[in-house]
Amino acid sequence: MTPFAFNTTPSIIFEDGAAVDMAKRCGRALGERVLFVTDAGIMKLGLADGAIANLRDAGHTVTIFDAVEADPSRVTLDTTTAAARNVGATGIVGFGGGSSMDVAKLVALLAGSAENLDEAWGVGNAKGPRLPLVLVPTTAGTGSEVTPVSIITVEGETKLGVVSPIILPDIALLDATLTLGLPPAVTAATGIDAMVHAIEAIASASANNNPISQVLGREALVLLGANIETAVKNGANAAARGAMLLGSMLAGQAFANSPVAAVHALAYPIGGRFHIPHGLSNALVLPHVLRFNAANGEAAKIYASLAPLVFPDIDTGESSQAITAAFAERLVALAIDLGLPTRLRDVDIPQDACEGMAEAAMAQQRLLVNNPRKVTQADALAIYRAAW
Repeated sequence: MTPFAFNTTPSIIFEDGAAVDMAKRCGRALGERVLFVTDAGIMKLGLADGAIANLRDAGHTVTIFDAVEADPSRVTLDTTTAAARNVGATGIVGFGGGSSMDVAKLVALLAGSAENLDEAWGVGNAKGPRLPLVLVPTTAGTGSEVTPVSIITVEGETKLGVVSPIILPDIALLDATLTLGLPPAVTAATGIDAMVHAIEAIASASANNNPISQVLGREALVLLGANIETAVKNGANAAARGAMLLGSMLAGQAFANSPVAAVHALAYPIGGRFHIPHGLSNALVLPHVLRFNAANGEAAKIYASLAPLVFPDIDTGESSQAITAAFAERLVALAIDLGLPTRLRDVDIPQDACEGMAEAAMAQQRLLVNNPRKVTQADALAIYRAAW
């Protein structure tokens, strides 16, 4: 068997209502002074109120930083880190979507050490140590609560990542009740984002593609495929919400160890340049990347094996190429059924932007090296044009 390494969050708590019992679950790890990292929308909705009150009632001093934006910037990261240092934080909570959790990861690293962020970018460069860290997802999509990855937008459009097991949290607290109020469009986009994580992890060309990621990714696709329509169309369905959150976490564990590839590489310029949410950016290019990769026969076999996990009624009596083509078409149809836009033009991206995005995508070599088929700039341009 090919050698591999598998890292994940050491403690995972999956329980409805666990967030309002945070002090009991996580208080000892966090210490006396907690920096609570979230966004203004979460605070406005009151989703964090119970967790914050519970920590304060238990005697913790809680400082709230709620200015995290989508595609968080270096400025936001620096401001949050300064806040942690100013209050002498003993622990960090990241509460929200992927953006809040990504910021919390790096705040824990930077406030807990003398780490130079400019030297930490990339894979395996972070040295640590970090402050104790608890992550609480409020969407079922990023899986950030179990990934050693944090993505920050620098210089306006460029996205840089820190990838290191050091920034895996001590505790991931999964409370599906926090996702019950997610709007349908957010539920749909984040759900497909989680599917992308699983699909790319399973087909990854990474040398660390491993049996554990394979099993987790496939189980994630079963859960996500069976529940995404219910979660979008009947958001109060607690069972579907819980299945989506678990599926997202499993997909996160899978791609945290068998890294994602061209779908994410091409999605980043869409989000960075046009501020399209990350999950939707992935959804817009997913079927087109699958079609491109299917020219690799081995990749087509993998995709053909995944198609019935998401769509049990798909015809598996055809060739791998035909099943992959049908898989891509069904994913487009699913996005339409869930109310998502499916073309770049639908989100007001002009056609003449495709060339610039293709050039920008080439900067994401840490992702492109994992793609089962080599992607040139001309290939990226063709994919964007197909998606337009």
